[in-house]
Amino acid sequence: MYVCICNGVTDHQIREAVANGCRSLAELTMRTGAGASCGTCLETAAAMLQPAHRDTIPLPLPLLSMSRAA
Repeated sequence: MYVCICNGVTDHQIREAVANGCRSLAELTMRTGAGASCGTCLETAAAMLQPAHRDTIPLPLPLLSMSRAA
């Protein structure tokens, strides 16, 4: 299933990034491009990160906040 239509990122790619150590939404965006355009997929992408996201410090990514404003 496509999670990010704008950048063609699938749920498989997100799960693969998590399996390879991705632990934050900012890192996921940098690795896959998910959420870097319109930002409507960020909630779904974040939900896919939840089990891996515990006990980590999120990295700030200014582009994410800019993409939400668009």
